[in-house]
Amino acid sequence: MQSYWFGDFTDGRCQPFTGDRGALVSRILSLSTRTDISAIPDWQTAVSCGFCHDRAEYLALLQDACIAAAERSVKEQYSGKDAELLQMVRTLDEIDTVINLLSERATDWYMVRHPAFSRKYRRIPAHTLIRTMQEKSRGALGKVAGEIAQLAETRTALAKEVSARANGVMPNTSALIGGLVAARLMAHAGGLQPLSRLPASAIQVLGARTALFAHIRTRTPSPKHGIIFQHRRVHNAPRGIRGRVARVLSGKLAIAARLDHFRGAADPEFLAKAQEHIDAAGKGGEA
Repeated sequence: MQSYWFGDFTDGRCQPFTGDRGALVSRILSLSTRTDISAIPDWQTAVSCGFCHDRAEYLALLQDACIAAAERSVKEQYSGKDAELLQMVRTLDEIDTVINLLSERATDWYMVRHPAFSRKYRRIPAHTLIRTMQEKSRGALGKVAGEIAQLAETRTALAKEVSARANGVMPNTSALIGGLVAARLMAHAGGLQPLSRLPASAIQVLGARTALFAHIRTRTPSPKHGIIFQHRRVHNAPRGIRGRVARVLSGKLAIAARLDHFRGAADPEFLAKAQEHIDAAGKGGEA
């Protein structure tokens, strides 16, 4: 039997599709994954099958079906449990960029008013510097500093919400590296499903794109870690075994991402064993 979106051919006879719009969309999405359809039929085949009367009707029905299929695909894409978390992480990254840019610009502006300040401002924490500018500056500069401080508070609140949401969406991955780092890892992969498909070697250097391409182009040392460097187990490890820790951690993260995607619940037994292996790698033992 040869199946097309408008009907099925069996022994030279065609049985036109007679279902509703929703059933037709399901049929099209199902057929789109098959590999045994070697050619796309023309409108005349659909007419001979009794599905439509002429080319204009065939094109109108095909357009309506394709639009409906696209709408369903988009709806399914945004109904995933990780869809909102993905946008939250990207928003958090954008806020970080805005805060850094505004802080640098406000600091340069403040040094124009207070030239002597340029000698010591680099030793002052960023939040203290912004508060100082807010208290001592009048007019627009003081307002800009106030907006930066308010934006920093919003960023802190959003980061806590991202971490809490990640604990629910990615319980196993979050248990290994923390909710915030897990969410950033997922965002760089493009979602929980893409992350679950990545091998451990890709997860290990995820987020180290610049260093990876520099290694490919100029033969510089290959990166040993990407986003996972933000986790204390990696950045607190001695330099000599940091690569080992990153490798073992990424291997466990690959398994954790698959558990999160396909099961959606924490696996205490896996987490306990994974923590033991990661601890052993951090101490220089066998993982």
